[in-house]
Amino acid sequence: MAEKDIKLFNDFPPVSTEKWEEKIAADLKGKDYEKALVWKTNEGFKVRPYYREEDLKGLSFLNSNPDEFPFVRGDKKKNNEWYVRQDIKVENFAEANKKALDILMKGVNSIGFVFPCSCVKTTKDDLKVLLKDICLEAVEVNLVCCCESTGLVELFADYIRESKCDQAKVIASVSFDPLGNYTLRGKLKDGVAAALDNAKALVEKTSDLKNLRIFTVNGKYFKNAGSSIVEELAFSLAQGAEYLTQLTERGADAEKVAKKIKFNFGVSANYFMEIAKLRSARLLWARLVKAYGVECDHAAYLYSNSETTTFNMTIYDAHVNLLRSQTETMSAALGGSDSITVLPFDIAFEKPDDFSERIARNQQILLKEEAHFNKVVDPAAGSYYLETLTASIAEQAWALFLQVQEKGGYVAALKDGFVQAQVKEMADKRSLYIAQRRENVLGVNQFPNFNEVKNEEVCGCVFKPVDRTVEGAEIETIKMYRGAEAFEELRYKTDQHVAKGGKRPKAFMLPMGNLTMRKARAQFACNFFAVAGFEVVDNNGFETAAEAVKAAHEAKADFVVVCSSDDEYAELAPAIAAELKDDAILVVAGNPACKADLEAKGIKHFVHVRCNVLEDLKGYQKQLGI
Repeated sequence: MAEKDIKLFNDFPPVSTEKWEEKIAADLKGKDYEKALVWKTNEGFKVRPYYREEDLKGLSFLNSNPDEFPFVRGDKKKNNEWYVRQDIKVENFAEANKKALDILMKGVNSIGFVFPCSCVKTTKDDLKVLLKDICLEAVEVNLVCCCESTGLVELFADYIRESKCDQAKVIASVSFDPLGNYTLRGKLKDGVAAALDNAKALVEKTSDLKNLRIFTVNGKYFKNAGSSIVEELAFSLAQGAEYLTQLTERGADAEKVAKKIKFNFGVSANYFMEIAKLRSARLLWARLVKAYGVECDHAAYLYSNSETTTFNMTIYDAHVNLLRSQTETMSAALGGSDSITVLPFDIAFEKPDDFSERIARNQQILLKEEAHFNKVVDPAAGSYYLETLTASIAEQAWALFLQVQEKGGYVAALKDGFVQAQVKEMADKRSLYIAQRRENVLGVNQFPNFNEVKNEEVCGCVFKPVDRTVEGAEIETIKMYRGAEAFEELRYKTDQHVAKGGKRPKAFMLPMGNLTMRKARAQFACNFFAVAGFEVVDNNGFETAAEAVKAAHEAKADFVVVCSSDDEYAELAPAIAAELKDDAILVVAGNPACKADLEAKGIKHFVHVRCNVLEDLKGYQKQLGI
């Protein structure tokens, strides 16, 4: 069999990169290679259409195995298991405990108890009620509180010590996150220095609990504020480095500090890039921790939870959120995340119910039980594409991390406004791309559900960024938002206009001439106007301008959209305009060469792929008095 294999492969001579390039150039037929095939990413590097073994030369991390420094391939040798995590809001301790015990019987093995900011009042007895009958050796328990109190850390540490469990088997965390709070709120009650003093004290008080992580670096804040993957990673590393620097300067041991830090990343729909991000994160963090003189390799392992993002979520066509979060979960699993939180598909606009929470749990369980994603260690290993992405993300993230360090570290960079400016610049770029449909949000700015209507009132807050800035903030803060907000607010305005007795705008497709072009452009225009919640009326075609305009009048159209070929617009569009007069808004589907001539004749409206869809639709709403 081996001889046959050798002979078989010898029958196919190797093909050089030069030969591949020659073939690609021939197939492009004169098109620009860079424009047609090279992807210019938000992360600051280009992705080529294919990769070969030669692209991996010089990548030193390829020599490491799973559970070996720098942990690009994770810390597991036999499988790719991860914790299935579900968060529970703690409004009543007994009820939260009851819910936890219930979902632990349904596939979950990691609980996140999310406390209100009043957690400072939580007592030892409260914690006993909350954690009753939960085996700390079998379940990862995570306590999350957004305030600056250290009390929850100390309470939980005492609870672990007093419980009759093997402390070495306890995997747990408390989300003490002063730097994240500073980033979102702009001010800490007693100042950053005092918070870091408390952090150093917590390291000492919990040093006996080896697997209790007490600091959380919430990279998800940057991701949900519209950052790129590189920015999320670089600023997360910078926060981690700030803890290491500040606490070691206060006398803490670097190894102990590193073992107390947990990273909470957001995962976007950028499938392969997210897989590579998690691998890059482990690579960079391991090398960063080693730079502090830490001798133990495993102290340099980056322990992470990955959470599906709210940035990608929509309130229109909300079930598409399930598709988004499924691919995000796949990226997190294949990238080797230690635990994964899948947010319920409806969390962006209402309190999740039992159904949406069950579906969210099952999204992970499906990947384990049916797709067997937990069986293969680092399935990305050896992929020319993914290994190259890992290296590219690491290079760009490290360069940005060094810029933060040059400004004096994370806190100094925040006070300088550097971090906020970087995130805002990328968020503005992405918002523009979404408005232009260069970045698609399925069901919102592209391929909307034509029949979906929201008659009920929706809180206006779902269309606005989340601003947690406190009074007297010292710095500009990061604001989290959803990419779909502006489009959804636009469509909701139409729905509410109708709900209050107004007429739903109607866009009438007027296809004439070239059969192929008129069909394609009618489909494009239907999609375009439906994004704003306008009713669209498609037609097979018309023979004459008079016949077409008569049908539009009968349909009581607000917009008449001429759909034809560029060559035919020069005569067809003015003929339609003459018949239509001012009875409706005339729109030409396309960006023809004769556009200037048509504009000179009073035809002002065009829809095409280079439009700012959002701004154009806002303008149409304004014309109609919506």
